[in-house]
Amino acid sequence: MVVFLPAYNEEMNVAEVLPRVPRRIGGGWVVEVIVVDDGSTDGTVQAALAAGADAVLELGRNRGLGAAVRAGMAECVRRGADIGFMIDADNEYPPEQIPEVAAPIMDGTADYTMGSRFKGTIAGMKLHRRLGNVAFTLLQCVLLRRVIWDGQSGMRAFSREAMKAARIVHDYNYAQVLTLNLVRQGFRMVEVPIRYRVRTKGQSFIRFGAYMKAVVPAIWKEMRTPARRNVSKRQQADASLRRQNGLLGSEEGR
Repeated sequence: MVVFLPAYNEEMNVAEVLPRVPRRIGGGWVVEVIVVDDGSTDGTVQAALAAGADAVLELGRNRGLGAAVRAGMAECVRRGADIGFMIDADNEYPPEQIPEVAAPIMDGTADYTMGSRFKGTIAGMKLHRRLGNVAFTLLQCVLLRRVIWDGQSGMRAFSREAMKAARIVHDYNYAQVLTLNLVRQGFRMVEVPIRYRVRTKGQSFIRFGAYMKAVVPAIWKEMRTPARRNVSKRQQADASLRRQNGLLGSEEGR
């Protein structure tokens, strides 16, 4: 498993997150940790290496969170990861819960998981941010015709097949369009409750006007693009087993 942290000017937080990432998970999983630096102008790169990151992937300039997540998934695939795990570097999400969020992929019941704040606990989120999260999550529910609890989570895991197939249509952000893309392709998504607390250091890059201007057209673009249906290896195996069981059942009934 490769855990990656997209980071932009997170010098004060990344050093607190990285030491808490588990390096071994039950079942023989060994964890690598990389930081995707999105053109930071502070000491994020140095702080990440000092805190134990196995590598820092530097994008050179500030390209946006969507671009950083896209680069992180590509790096996971390049490193041969069976599972890629993304967690924000802002110390709002609990790295101790990485095994829980990744568990449905490890046991073969999901291809894509999200740590859900709204199924878990939330500490310190302001009302306008809570309402914004609810509004964008409801939009995804409508577009995908399924229940989603937390469509903007910054803690997600991906199977290798999901990472290779995923498409993020804009550089600014990834949250909504990535879920829309993967679910529309047929990848199995599961949400896992997590413990969330708002950052206490540094500043978020998100500004409401810029966010709306970038995200809404990107959602429109994603939904207008045909999604090629993908079936994971586990889904293929399950389908084959069901066919075999059905065949055996029909033979026994003769």
